[in-house]
Amino acid sequence: MAEETRTRIALIHALTESVLPAHQAFRALWPEAYCFDLLDTSLSGDLAAGQRLEDGIADRIRHLADYAAASQGEAGETRALLFTCSAFGPAIDAVKEHMPIPVLRPNEAAFEQALARGGRIGLAVTFGPSFASLRDELLSMASQRGQAVEVIPVLVEGALAALKAGNGDEHDRLAAEACRKLPSVDALVLGQFSLARAADAVRHYIDVPVLTTPSSAVLALKSLTKPTPDLRKPGTTS
Repeated sequence: MAEETRTRIALIHALTESVLPAHQAFRALWPEAYCFDLLDTSLSGDLAAGQRLEDGIADRIRHLADYAAASQGEAGETRALLFTCSAFGPAIDAVKEHMPIPVLRPNEAAFEQALARGGRIGLAVTFGPSFASLRDELLSMASQRGQAVEVIPVLVEGALAALKAGNGDEHDRLAAEACRKLPSVDALVLGQFSLARAADAVRHYIDVPVLTTPSSAVLALKSLTKPTPDLRKPGTTS
């Protein structure tokens, strides 16, 4: 692959379990991209222990973003940032405001797709602290579109612990069992990168679109970083 055809993307993780799903989505949907990882598992641990974004977590996220955006090397300069942990939406939005390159929240693209499907959206998470910020993010996006939406929560108890213990099959089974109890919805978003691996198991029971955040995010980033063609005729000047 010629160097000039590659795009350097920074992936910023707060859960070890998010790394593999992100890279799998890039390999499947945008193999030309060059991805590198920044991982700080203390972010999710500190949030789960009760520390708030304004107590220093937001500053740490900004420092990671600044470091990632300033890096360059293979495939040139960093062209975009993708956060893969869903619990830090407001802090990521603050990064967006000062960053000159595209910055994507983990669920942003999947939520756009879900809202296009209708107003009853299932939202599944395995990390409890993620849900409130994700619900608020989805409601805010719907409000900006002038769209009424109802968010139906699914907390998959025990799944993340199973995945951390190396039992992926149990994680997927728990996700499928929890999601099959959903009432009627227009779409279901698997709200964490680590949940993407359970998509096929969930689809066995759910006959509406099941959206995974890594795939949606990769396709959105590919579009956001696509070079703008120069439509000027040869020999003309701007």
